[in-house]
Amino acid sequence: MDKEELKKKLTDQEYFITQEKGTEAPFVNEYWDKKETGMYECKVCGTALFDSSRKYNSGTGWPSFDEALPGVLKYETDYSSGLVRTEVVCAKCGSHLGHIFDDGPKETTGKRICTNLASLKFSPKN
Repeated sequence: MDKEELKKKLTDQEYFITQEKGTEAPFVNEYWDKKETGMYECKVCGTALFDSSRKYNSGTGWPSFDEALPGVLKYETDYSSGLVRTEVVCAKCGSHLGHIFDDGPKETTGKRICTNLASLKFSPKN
């Protein structure tokens, strides 16, 4: 999908976050504390990314997961904002999802995949 098609499909905020690597404010999106069972998908291409069973409350105000479905994420070094972080993108379409950190639940993976609502779509389990 080209830039103009994406601008028609996505809101300004969704485009900014997924295509220009933006970040939304914490605690203001509808998924940060959602507890419903289902699947979180890439807002741009619809690829299933995270099962809701892997979501946990990280206290950050962003939807956080300790693990993604196999092979659906790509990791890139991010030098923006004066820090060295690991950016998480959709492996299929390259959309920016968020960042991964090593301060997740120690009893599982120890990872916190911190995502933006604007990069995700939730599909409830039927």
